[in-house]
Parts: sequence; C-alpha cells; structure tokens
Amino acid sequence: MKIDGLVSKGCDRMCLAIPAEIIELEDNDYAIADFGGVRRKIIVTLIKDVNVGDYVIVHTGYAISKLSKKEAVESLELWDEVFEVINKDLKV
Repeated sequence: MKIDGLVSKGCDRMCLAIPAEIIELEDNDYAIADFGGVRRKIIVTLIKDVNVGDYVIVHTGYAISKLSKKEAVESLELWDEVFEVINKDLKV
C-alpha cells in the first residue's frame, strides 16, 4: 500500500490520534484526559507545559501534541460525523 509517497508492506490498519481535554494532572508523567465523556489516564511526557484545560492529541495513550480549543472542537465535530455514518451503516 502506498501512503503519501511511502510504501508500507502488509499495512491493513490505521492508527488514530484522538483529541482530548486535560482535566487533571497526576504528576509530571500522567494526566487524566476527557475524550467526550470518557476519562482515561494518559502519559504526557512527550509534550511540554501541559496544564488542566489544555487540549491534546492522544495516540496509544500518549499525548503527542497540543492543539487549540477551536481545533479540538472542529476535530471532535468531524469524529461525531464519522460515528454517525458508522452507526447508520451498522443500524445501531
């Protein structure tokens, strides 16, 4: 499979990074993030200056970048559209 000029052999899955809001800092390494009502502990060591109220992109349990509230809301709205289509196709 060719993706953005790169060749990937046998790649049949896509990894996703999801926006979340930091709602609690546990220590320098961990935080509690809210994914639209679902709260999970994430690792925040890959980005600097994480604060409660920040929005981050989370991939496999790691916060990998910050984003603005506007960007987070836009992304979450797109996810809502994706889930709406999936649920309609699955007749959930």
